[in-house]
Amino acid sequence: MLNIKEQQRIYRHERIRNGLVGTPGRPRLCVHRSLNNLQAQIIDDSAGKVLIGKSTLAKDVKSKLKSGGNVNAAGVLGESLALEAIKKGIKKVSFDRGGYLYHGRIKAFAEAARKAGLIF
Repeated sequence: MLNIKEQQRIYRHERIRNGLVGTPGRPRLCVHRSLNNLQAQIIDDSAGKVLIGKSTLAKDVKSKLKSGGNVNAAGVLGESLALEAIKKGIKKVSFDRGGYLYHGRIKAFAEAARKAGLIF
């Protein structure tokens, strides 16, 4: 049984996903937020493959953090994911915020990824 806020988030995510498709030229950058961590994946929907996946639990990210569930952690994760994507030749992505409102950790993640060189 989901609470009303989670149901609203899932509904928003479905609405967002109707207009977003990850292609080989412009894969989808999907973000998931939990209470203690943040996860992000770059996905090619046409092939059904995850190209890059990172979390605040990854060793290179976790070593820079005190906590994985705050705005600082989101910024570090966004920068780390963007640098890894650029190494693999991915510069343009479609941002899928997962139904979460664009503020706080989601906004910090997106701005850090843009600053590190991803275009969306």
